Amino acid sequence: MNTSGDNLTILLIGGGGREHAILHAIARSPHVKKIYVAPGNAGMRDMAEIVPIGVMEFDKLIDFSKSHDVDMAVCSQDDPLCAGIVDAFEAAGIRIFGTRKNAAIIEGSKAFSKNLMKKYHIPTAAYEVFTDPESALSYLENAKMPIVLKADGLALGKGVLICKDLEEAKAGVRTIMEDRKFGDAGNELVIEEFMTGREVSALAFVDGDHYKLMTSSQDHKRAGDGDTGLNTGGMGTFSPSPFFTPEIEERCRKEIFTPTVEAMKKEGREFKGVLYFGLMLTEDGPKVVEYNTRFGDPETQVILPRMKTDIIDVMNACIDGTLDSQPLEFADNAAVCVVLASDGYPVKYEKGFPITGLDKFDNRNYFCFHAGTAIDKDGRIVTNGGRVLGVTALGHDLKEARNNAYTATSWVNFANKYMRHDIGKAIDDIK
Repeated sequence: MNTSGDNLTILLIGGGGREHAILHAIARSPHVKKIYVAPGNAGMRDMAEIVPIGVMEFDKLIDFSKSHDVDMAVCSQDDPLCAGIVDAFEAAGIRIFGTRKNAAIIEGSKAFSKNLMKKYHIPTAAYEVFTDPESALSYLENAKMPIVLKADGLALGKGVLICKDLEEAKAGVRTIMEDRKFGDAGNELVIEEFMTGREVSALAFVDGDHYKLMTSSQDHKRAGDGDTGLNTGGMGTFSPSPFFTPEIEERCRKEIFTPTVEAMKKEGREFKGVLYFGLMLTEDGPKVVEYNTRFGDPETQVILPRMKTDIIDVMNACIDGTLDSQPLEFADNAAVCVVLASDGYPVKYEKGFPITGLDKFDNRNYFCFHAGTAIDKDGRIVTNGGRVLGVTALGHDLKEARNNAYTATSWVNFANKYMRHDIGKAIDDIK
C-alpha cells in the first residue's frame, strides 16, 4: 500500500449521482494516479475503470483492493456503511474513508437518532417510537395533524410519509408496518410532530473529535412542482442556502453540530466520515429533521463542484484524526442541480430509453452527473433508473446558477424525461 501520499490508487464504492460527483472531486486531486469504481455507472467510464462488483459484496471488494494495490477506498452509500463495510476493510488492513457500523446507526435507525437527541438535549421534533401497528394507530387518535411517519430503517430516502389528517396517517401506518412497503425498515415506526420552516442541509467532515462544516445546500424531496407528490431521493438542490445565515450557523454549532459529535463519542460510537444534518429552521430555532452518515444525494452534486480544497487531503485528515489542522475552502459562487427523472418516479416507470446531448457539458461550469444510466447492446447510454441524471451548473450567484442549470436541462433528452421546474424557487424570496 502506498503511504507516501502521491500516485494513489483509489477505489470508489457506489454507482449513483453522488458517487459521480465524488469521482469528479477525487479526479481533481494531484495525489491520485488511478481510480476504480465499483459498480459505477455509464457516465463514469471516462474518469475511472469500472469494476463489476456490488456495494454489498465486501469480500470481493476487499480481494480486489488487495490484488490491485488500492491505497484507499471511499464509501458514501448508506447500505454498506450501516452493514459494516468500513469495519471489514479496516480488519483487512485496507485504508477506507467512511463511517464504522456502530456510528452509522445514526442513520440506520431513526429510533436511535431520536433517542440520542432526546438524551443530549439536541433540538428536534417531538416523537414516539412504536413496534406494533395497534399501538401506533391508538396514539394517532389524539395526535395533532398534520403528522410525520418514518420507517425506522433505511428506505432509500422514501420511508417518510407526511400525513395531513387522521385517515391518511392510519393508512400510512398500515402501509409501513402491515403492508411492509419498505420491508424490514418498517419493523419500528417513528411518529413525530410536523415541523414547518425552511429546510437546510448541512454536511460536515468529521474525524471523531473535530468537524469542519461544508457549504450549505437545500434539497427538494417531493416529486412534483410546488413540493407536491410523494417523497423521493431528491429532485434537485441549490448551494449555498441564503437562509443559513452566520447567526443560524453559530446557533447550530452550539446546539446541534458540536453536541452531536460529542454525544456519539460519549456513546462509544466515535464518528468518522461525513455527517449530514437535515435541518428545519422553525420559529423556535433550528431543529434536526434527520441525520445521514454520508454525503447527501443530490446535495453532493452542488457542494463538491464548489469545493476548492483537495478532497483526498480532507479524507485522509478524517481518517487520521487531524481534521483540526486541515483547511477546508469553498468557492464564492453558487450551484444548482436539477434532477432529470423517468416519468412516473418514484412509483413506476419505464427504462432503456437512449439519452442524447451528454456531450455538451464542459465539467467546469456545467456538469451532468449520472445516477440511473446504463450501456445497451448497441453501445448507447440509456436510462436505467428513476433518477437518471443530475444537471448541475455554477453561477456567480444563485439566480444565475439556476438559469444556467435549467438552460442545460434542455440540452439533454430521453423519451420519458421528467423534472421539477421550480428547483430553487425559494431564491426568488431573496431581496
